[in-house]
Amino acid sequence: MLVLVAPGQGAQTPGFLTPWLDLPGAADRIAAWSDAIGLDLAHYGTKADADEIRDTAVAQPLLVAAGVLSASALGEVAPGAVAGHSVGEITAAAFAGVVDDIAALKLVRARGLAMAEAAAITETGMSAILGGEADTVVAHLEKLGLTPANVNGAGQIVAAGTAEQLAALAEDKPEGVRRVLPLKVAGAFHTHHMAPAVAKLEEAVKAFEASDPAVPYVSNKDGQIVADGADVISRLVGQVANPVRWDLCMETFKERGVTALVEVCPGGTLTGLAKRALPGVRTLALKTPDDLDAARTLLAEHTA
Repeated sequence: MLVLVAPGQGAQTPGFLTPWLDLPGAADRIAAWSDAIGLDLAHYGTKADADEIRDTAVAQPLLVAAGVLSASALGEVAPGAVAGHSVGEITAAAFAGVVDDIAALKLVRARGLAMAEAAAITETGMSAILGGEADTVVAHLEKLGLTPANVNGAGQIVAAGTAEQLAALAEDKPEGVRRVLPLKVAGAFHTHHMAPAVAKLEEAVKAFEASDPAVPYVSNKDGQIVADGADVISRLVGQVANPVRWDLCMETFKERGVTALVEVCPGGTLTGLAKRALPGVRTLALKTPDDLDAARTLLAEHTA
């Protein structure tokens, strides 16, 4: 059983979209999506620097566009499940047919703008915590007023909060923690700081029609499989201000007998977690089109 997964914000790097635009029809699709959302995806994916693509309102549409484009380059596939980390859930919703590509880009554009606006209210951010026991880490974060915004499994929790709270964490690490790494994001996502964005998204999604997922859709709210399209959309709105439980998604993959995992562009983060949390599972990250043949082979070997 193969799962197809999509990464979240922070996976983007300058120029990462460049080689994908050489694929037949790719530049035209990116141009159409850019027109639909009023954002030059080709520019940001090929020429923009790290600071420009760190902007939440830019990074999120760019990641969804790259994920959908790279997944479609695989051809007709029938994964055993799909899932996404944070904004990657919108990519996964497009994989599953809950929304079409244009709707996915419009939704993520609204999400990115709303979250960027919410992030501007207070100086906030996120830091990855590597190592330590989960209960010990979470208790320490709560003591500092921080939120365990991403519980990723494989010994990784992401803390989110104000700049002052994150500075205190850097000086006072939880017991057993190896490193605390600031992330390339522009706000305390998946926390109460994003409540204004939830309200805006609740209005935005009223214009969307959702279909039920065509393949099993694993929600990062709780690792559960969601079969109702309206419920998927509701969860996409709520997760903006609620923690991402990627650890529970991986537990669901395991329970369903996962044997392989492919992470769409810009892949690497989720395959890294899977290598540690899902031993024996074959993993492959789509970084450039050079990875497509190997991914197609893996898909053929691990799907019915």
